[in-house]
Amino acid sequence: MKASQFFVSTLKEAPADAEIVSHKLMMRAGMIKRLGAGIYNYMPMGLRVIRKVEHIIRTEMNRAGAVELLMPVVQPAELWQETGRFDKMGPELLRVKDRHGRDFIIQPTSEEVITDIARQELRSYKQLPKNFYHIQTKFRDERRPRFGIMRGREFTMKDAYSFDRDKDAAGRSYDNMYAAYCRIFDRLGLQYRAVAADTGAIGGDRSHEFQVIAETGEDAIIYCPTSDYAANIELAEALSLIATRGAATQALTKTPTPGKATCADVAELLKLPLSQTVKSLVLATDELDEHGTIVKSQVWLLLVRGDHDLNEVKAGKLEGLKGGFRFATAAEIDAHFGCKPGYLGPIGLKQPVKVIADRTVANMSDFVCGANEADFHFTGANWGRDLPEPDLIADIRNVVEGDPSPDGKGVLAIQRGIEVGHVFYLGTKYSAAMNATYLDENGKPQLMEMGCYGIGVTRILGAAIEQNHDERGIVWPASIAPFTVVICPIGMDRNEDVKAAATKLYDELLDLGIDVLLDDRGERPGAMFADWELVGVPHRVVISDRGLKEGQVEVQGRRDAAATKLALAEVVAHLKQRLA
Repeated sequence: MKASQFFVSTLKEAPADAEIVSHKLMMRAGMIKRLGAGIYNYMPMGLRVIRKVEHIIRTEMNRAGAVELLMPVVQPAELWQETGRFDKMGPELLRVKDRHGRDFIIQPTSEEVITDIARQELRSYKQLPKNFYHIQTKFRDERRPRFGIMRGREFTMKDAYSFDRDKDAAGRSYDNMYAAYCRIFDRLGLQYRAVAADTGAIGGDRSHEFQVIAETGEDAIIYCPTSDYAANIELAEALSLIATRGAATQALTKTPTPGKATCADVAELLKLPLSQTVKSLVLATDELDEHGTIVKSQVWLLLVRGDHDLNEVKAGKLEGLKGGFRFATAAEIDAHFGCKPGYLGPIGLKQPVKVIADRTVANMSDFVCGANEADFHFTGANWGRDLPEPDLIADIRNVVEGDPSPDGKGVLAIQRGIEVGHVFYLGTKYSAAMNATYLDENGKPQLMEMGCYGIGVTRILGAAIEQNHDERGIVWPASIAPFTVVICPIGMDRNEDVKAAATKLYDELLDLGIDVLLDDRGERPGAMFADWELVGVPHRVVISDRGLKEGQVEVQGRRDAAATKLALAEVVAHLKQRLA
């Protein structure tokens, strides 16, 4: 491509509403243009990157045996009503009516449509396994779209859905997709981690997120630097930090703590480590009748160490809480504890509550907790002597850096990440709801086991930039850069020798299939270099009259500190080696 034929539209400053690095740089590099809240035009420069990402994804999905199709953006509501998601999903699901008053949705995902296809087309065990995928536009009506394409309302995703005979076969399909995803992200040239993820309401134990490592990432990735253990914060197991409970050495003492309603303030007042305090969190669960009216409520007291935080996802998996919970009301707290929050604890309750202690708390002795009286805490509290053993001991906290790794092979560290892919075992959630069955060897209908596998195609652009940038602009991995090489001839419009050399090199690189751009716009060197550093082209070749007279041109990688001088005849071989 020649720059004069292409569309180059760079900005010196990012628009005021651009918040994060990727949003700013994509706007400045002319890759996206805002059309509405969370909705962007993908300009020619940005679209080239998207197409390269899609090519890598397609290549590896095809290699893994997946079959591409294309499902509509607009889908009839009837399918979503079969699974109940038409009513269950909130305002993020954009619902529309056609001229006849029939309900449709703008798809945020395609489980219903692909299951409908499968139940019509996959009738026999002989047709399984099967994996269908598409790359398609999606729409989620985010309440607060932000960060450019990182959290937009319209975006592009690759979705794949596997169909299998049984759980074992579904597990093999899952492993196949996991391996394909690793190949995809390796080829994209991104630093990433595949982390075990929470499976949510669907249950099961097969779910992994693919996280691009970036300091600006919204997700906390827990990993062990000396082993393969990795999980997101919601799933990472927190072991007890105390091996065994020590014997009591202090008497239970009701200690004045005027105005000190947090564990940190209490610890500071009493000149004790924060790790000696216990934090109380009060939850409630409701029992409903057939009309949805609350007929009975249960109050729960969850205890974590003062320097730890409750993990609500873990708590929500516990017996008694897995049906859903809420934080207790002020009236419920007063009725059971007789005190306002800030001084709550497990000793001296007005009414019984269910007590759940984190693993570490269950092994603590001589700890500090609320006395259920304003401005007072107990010191020297001990299980068994001063209060009953907890009703349940469980992992209910977030891990912290330095915790022992659950695999016993080191200690945990924390990185920030941006989720760009997710592989998920669905089981029969959708096949059961939509009666998607196949006939087994005995002619009996069986539900298909399903998996789903997503990659945020357009989100990859933002994540790649968050991971790869400097003060001059984007630093694309070569595999997804809009152009691989840019030729910058200085004075091409005024010097025939420069023009001839640049054109000859351009033609040679084109013949080799290298994605090269020739900047024939006649720009000043400084402006020309700034444009391509901003856009992030991995390799730049500068041809000048002075250099040609010395028998040399300058070649510089986007990550290189300085240019390398080469004979013009050596440039092609040099670039081929760099790109190998």
